[in-house]
This record gives sequence, C-alpha cells and structure tokens, in this order.
Amino acid sequence: MTGRTGRGVVLEEFGEPLALREFALPPAPDRGMIVACGYGGICGTDLHLKQGHLPIPTPLVLGHEGLGTVRELGEGATHDAVGAELRPGDSVMWASSIACGTCPPCRLHREPTLCENRRTYGVNRSTLDGPELSGSWADHIVLQPGTTVVKAAEGVDPLAAMSLACAGPTVVHALYERRPVRLGEVVVVQGSGPVGLAAAAFAQLAGAAKVIVIGGPAERLDRAAKAGIGDVHLNIADAADQEQVLNEVRAATGGQGADLVIECAGVPRAVAQGLTLARRGGTYLVIGQYTDAGDTLINPHQIVYRQLDVIGSWAFTGAHLVEYVRLLPTLAARFDLASLVTPFPLDRHADALAAVADGSVMKAVLTS
Repeated sequence: MTGRTGRGVVLEEFGEPLALREFALPPAPDRGMIVACGYGGICGTDLHLKQGHLPIPTPLVLGHEGLGTVRELGEGATHDAVGAELRPGDSVMWASSIACGTCPPCRLHREPTLCENRRTYGVNRSTLDGPELSGSWADHIVLQPGTTVVKAAEGVDPLAAMSLACAGPTVVHALYERRPVRLGEVVVVQGSGPVGLAAAAFAQLAGAAKVIVIGGPAERLDRAAKAGIGDVHLNIADAADQEQVLNEVRAATGGQGADLVIECAGVPRAVAQGLTLARRGGTYLVIGQYTDAGDTLINPHQIVYRQLDVIGSWAFTGAHLVEYVRLLPTLAARFDLASLVTPFPLDRHADALAAVADGSVMKAVLTS
C-alpha cells in the first residue's frame, strides 16, 4: 500500500463547509489493518460535531460508523473479535472507539464507555496526529491495534447493516446494561431518527406489548411504519399544539403513561416532555443527549411525583457492536432496514449532510 493515496471528507473549521482531501495511505500498522470503506454512515452527532458542539481537534476526517472490505492486515492481525479468521477481502464492521483500559472507569468501574482517554475514529483523531485516514467518510481507513473488528453478518444487505450502525450498538448498551425492556411493557420512544428506531425495534424484539414512536417529520414516521418499526406513530415535530400530541401519547399508553420512556430525540426540550409520559413508578432512559445541545427547563416534581428512575446511557463499546452484528439477521428479517437508508457518493457529502439536517432522509450513507 506504500505510495497509494486515499480520499477523506475533512472537517477543517467548525461551521464551515467540509472538504474532500487526498492523503497518503500508509502500510497497515502492526495488529491493525487497512479497510476499504464501502460505506460510511452519517449520524446526527456528526452534524453537531460540524457545528462545534463537542470540543474535538481539527482538522480531522469525519465518520465514526462504517462497513468495508479488508485490504491489508498488519503483522499480528489474524482474527476478528469473536475469533473468526480474517483475510483480505472479508467484509467487516468496526467499533468507533478504543478504550485505554487503565483509567478509573476502565480499570475500576467496569465502564469503558466512560473511558477518560477514549480514542474515537472520526471524532478525536486529528489528521495532524496521523494517520490522516482515521474516519469512515473516506475510501480507506487505517484501523489501529485494539480496534474491535467483527466480520459483517452473512446474508445481510450492507445498507441494512448500516441503517443502525451507530444507533444499534448504542441502544444495545442502553437496553442490555442500563435498563432492559421487560416482557409486556408499554414503551414510548421520543425521536424517529436512527437511534429512536433502533430503540423501538429492540423494544419490539424484547417483547414489549406496545411501542409508541413520537417524532417527525411525517416522512420519517411513514418510513418507520412501512419498515415495521413501532406500533403507534405520532408526529410532534410538525404539530401546532404539542401538548395535544402528548395527550395522544398518554392515551395510547392506556392513560397511565408508559412503563419505559426512551429519549432519543437529542433535543433538550424533549426531556421535560418525556418525564410526563412515564407512568408513576416508571423509568425514563436518556440516550439522545450525546452532544451538548444546551440547557432546558424541567419540573423536578414530575420525577418525585411519578417516582421515576431516570437513567442516562453514553455511547457503546466494541462488545455492543459485536452483539448488534450478531442480531442483524434477526433484525433484518423482521424489519425492512435497507429501506431506511439513502446512499450518496463520497463527493456528494454536502448534499447528504443537508438531507440529514432537514430530515428528508432517515439515514444517509456515503459510498465509495
């Protein structure tokens, strides 16, 4: 690979247009690999990163979710995370972050998602630190030692796998380890983007009696319904009277509120609304506030009066990605995941970002 080059979409300055740049493609690092990125997903978080809502280094190649083909294995890179032998030409997915293993959250608290030194592809790997191609919005990515790499699920359309590539593992973490869905529960999901639909789909697989998705715009809710995700779909984004929609949500729960409300909207004001949608003694699980979108007012009486468990869940680890890939055949068999994805060529990254921002697509994926 020495002498080869690759292209990547670079965030150079917050709030400014992105640039497609060319970089030298190095040899595969020891215990790492070079992967040709066939697919690089655009996450809502990427829009926030572009605007500077997290303190990240620039310039950097964006993209923290991907699926591609192994091009070159470094010395000592022989197997994926579950022990399957790896060879050039294999289709793989990879976890976005590498935890350090030595900080207090990693070493003492068993919470590698909270690693104080976490290195994340497409988020905090500047092109100035090298290798430059360390994000999935590129035709190649250099995966470092310690990256959780897993062979892609056989028989699953890559677009289906990419539909929830970041959202799926994020929800695996939230629903497996923070607060599981219990059989027969009524679940309300706030947000109809990929994270919201992942939460709704996993809740259905887990045996929820009813899953109510509240979000918008209308096109997103229609796509969710056609894909089989969610039982009730209510549009709050386009509503002139949001309180009326909230009353419809409460009515859909049977009048008492949901056993579990999962916030996936990423909009701070949704939190105050969500607290009022849970039944007394219920749970409010907050997933969507990954980046800092600002403060909001809440009424703490709603927490005490309803005697709520309020739980946060941050990101995911490689183990959660492995579980997502393991479940992909079941998810793809039940839900039309590929229908949620709109592919864009790498050089149309600006169009893809604009479509994500205005909600005209459910999930945009850059292809190379």
